[in-house]
Amino acid sequence: MLLLSAWLAVLTLLAGCGQTGGEGSASSTRQPQNASTSSGEKTSSAVADEGKRTIKHAMGETVVEGTPQKVVTLFQGATDSALALGVKPAGAVEAWIEQPWYNYIRVQMDGVVNLGSENQPNLEKIAALKPDVIIASKTRHEEIYTQLSGIAPTVMTEEVHIWKGSLALTAEALNKQEEETAFLERWENEAADFKAKMGDKLKLEAGIVDFRADHARIVYTGFSALVLDELGIARPTEQKGEDWGVKLVSKENIPQMDADILFDQTSATRDDGRLDLRKEWTEHPLWKNLRAVQNNRVYEVDTAVWNNGSGPLAAEEMLKDLKEFYDLD
Repeated sequence: MLLLSAWLAVLTLLAGCGQTGGEGSASSTRQPQNASTSSGEKTSSAVADEGKRTIKHAMGETVVEGTPQKVVTLFQGATDSALALGVKPAGAVEAWIEQPWYNYIRVQMDGVVNLGSENQPNLEKIAALKPDVIIASKTRHEEIYTQLSGIAPTVMTEEVHIWKGSLALTAEALNKQEEETAFLERWENEAADFKAKMGDKLKLEAGIVDFRADHARIVYTGFSALVLDELGIARPTEQKGEDWGVKLVSKENIPQMDADILFDQTSATRDDGRLDLRKEWTEHPLWKNLRAVQNNRVYEVDTAVWNNGSGPLAAEEMLKDLKEFYDLD
């Protein structure tokens, strides 16, 4: 009887030990080993005392410790944001064009490990880097969030093109809020100066077009549209909306592109037929009737900056372009 009682006591003890892990072991919010509460959760004061921060993001909450030294960035806006904060990533996904890194940031990316496609980053390479934190996006990486979190604390933005959101989350993850504040103050001053110099030119309606291999696009939202809106540049009413934009498959739709100024963010480095389509469309009489064309105000822009970069440094590069286009320098 005594032997049976002792055996039951051992089983009870083992069962209790087995319950301490549970689902929390797969969570990105890593609990300290010396948790002081009976539930195994760290109190907020203890977390603060150990230099740990609970970061809320698109996939939940993640605890990040101190100031991370090795960061992995898995979308372009995160890479741009890290650089703007003075942090070179240990690893980053390669650029969509101008591989491995966009020209406008290439000089700052020397020695960064190429982690492959933004849509399918190389998990083995990420793990080999042993990062302190991973910055990703729900739009791109929701399905591999658990795997990423198993490698290192992982935070995710909701979208990839909202540059101030990417900057804010990156700054919080890297413990670089002071650098974020400094950048935003500089940006606000530059934007205010731009608006003051523009004056009535802000009323000129600007459209964004993008030619692809089998259609043309009018862009409503996205990174470039967001920056134009922040700078107070007017947009044609019919070229604004909550959707990303509209596809035009027939040259008869060219009049929908009408605006005082057109920014053409077509990628000029892709040999997939889009440049042939642009040539065909821009030689059409309906194109030549557009206000921007008649007034010689169609500007071909760098799509790496205006579309793909989607970060604070790209926003500043856009502003430089706009000052040149509007003859403000």
